[in-house]
Amino acid sequence: MGQTASAPKPGTQIQVIGAGLPRTGTASFSAALTILLDGPVYHGGTQLTRGSPSELKSWIHILRAWLEDDKRTVLSIVKSRLEGYAAITDAPGCQLLPELLELYPDAKVICTVRDPIAWEKSMNQIHSFARLSFLKILLLPLPGMRHFVDFTWLLRQQWGNLYADGRRFSSVKEVSDTLPQRAIYSKHVAWLQENVPADRLVFFDVREGWEPLCKALGKDVPTDIPFPHVNDSEEIARTAKYHIRRALIRWVGIFAITGIAITGFMRRW
Repeated sequence: MGQTASAPKPGTQIQVIGAGLPRTGTASFSAALTILLDGPVYHGGTQLTRGSPSELKSWIHILRAWLEDDKRTVLSIVKSRLEGYAAITDAPGCQLLPELLELYPDAKVICTVRDPIAWEKSMNQIHSFARLSFLKILLLPLPGMRHFVDFTWLLRQQWGNLYADGRRFSSVKEVSDTLPQRAIYSKHVAWLQENVPADRLVFFDVREGWEPLCKALGKDVPTDIPFPHVNDSEEIARTAKYHIRRALIRWVGIFAITGIAITGFMRRW
């Protein structure tokens, strides 16, 4: 999350479904796939926070339909959203494997992996930020991002459905006490193994570089191109600062215009 959003390339089809959870090297994985597949990759975190306002709105619609078991709507919107992309990675796509496999039956499924303890620590850092009580008000002046908190809440509800025995959370505290934990990581891997045929599921650690990924995709190892290693933590922090700064500037403008309007009214009064 935090890089430049990808633009769709007409005629490009989904070849790879990234099944790895967020904070498992999905940004580096996406950058590598862009090179190997010679096409744009839909990295969920980046597209939703750096893409057009329609991105968040679409995925909110998708998640609501998913929670309501409206499969037809889910498939329709997902297919439309992914037209022109060579791969999809990160959340919320990694929790939509059955739906993505139905839409793209020939795609390879690759799950990026990480030490579960390190993953839990990393996820909790993002989790704590996303649940800040003032965030929804702060982001209100920003088209698209004003829906970010609603999106994260729906995403947590989806995680509860998949990994917490179908639990529907009624408060932020309930979510915080349950997600994310290292047990969720193990449950996600087990869920993948139950829903993806063994001959189509590959586990990949981005620290291993080009060779295992190229072998899984039947591609030659790129010559003179180092495997991309994106510092996702830095990118996330940069994106957060970017949106907070934009929001504060908007709020200053709103208060300034309001103040001018009130002053003018008072003078006329």
